[in-house]
Amino acid sequence: MAGTHGIRVGTLNLASGRDPSGRPVPDAELAAALVGLDVDVLAVEEVDAGQPRSAGVDQAAVVAAALDLPDWRYVATLAGTPGPVRTWTPIRPLELRAPGEPPEGPRYGIALLSRLPVRRWSVVDLGAGRARLPVRAADPRTGRRRTWWIPDEPRAAVVAELDGLTVVGTHLSFAPVTAVRQLRRLSAALAGLPHPFVVAGDLNLPGGVPARILGAEALVRAATYPASRPRTQLDHLLGRGVRAEDGTAVSLSVGDHRLVTATVSAR
Repeated sequence: MAGTHGIRVGTLNLASGRDPSGRPVPDAELAAALVGLDVDVLAVEEVDAGQPRSAGVDQAAVVAAALDLPDWRYVATLAGTPGPVRTWTPIRPLELRAPGEPPEGPRYGIALLSRLPVRRWSVVDLGAGRARLPVRAADPRTGRRRTWWIPDEPRAAVVAELDGLTVVGTHLSFAPVTAVRQLRRLSAALAGLPHPFVVAGDLNLPGGVPARILGAEALVRAATYPASRPRTQLDHLLGRGVRAEDGTAVSLSVGDHRLVTATVSAR
């Protein structure tokens, strides 16, 4: 594994570049919120690309530049803008977008960024649930909050095979039954990937549940959501065949989940 002190791996739900109050932040403010973070590989969830609501910014590229993580891939799961009124369509088949490749219109998805050389990139389609899910959000016509029943979004995982470690970034459904099914699908995919591995992401499953389903070890145990006063852990680093040190969960000025990081090395 690269380095004598292991690899610093993290996960951050970016909330489309909004601050904890829900205010969209300019790209310069987004970059400033991240500069100086100690991380070698970062999984990022709820990432906008070419979205009018975030000024058309390619947020994966902004985060990569701010953290000096030059090798990255972005997986768009939706074309259009996610929200209570369905104006989006699922993207099939899933594709990996690399640095220097502009987004093809408004996109929404996940990214995995690395400072270390990546031997191979791949993507795993985790599918979507069939049920409609309740979401509290403002009505764009009246501004009043109400409950919307929306289709479940498709989910994916992006895989980076490094020298001695495989890192997987993902964002699972907030419907627990669907999230469990998606995690099991990811577990089956991991069987064919080089080990040891770390799964990083907003799994929308609390506490020790994801580690038990994946047959992995929880590398950080800390409440992560909501960021300001966290009550539960939704954001996880799960490993198999690794040990972890210096695990932390910290609040940033961007996103509504805490950033979770740990230094991992092979056992």
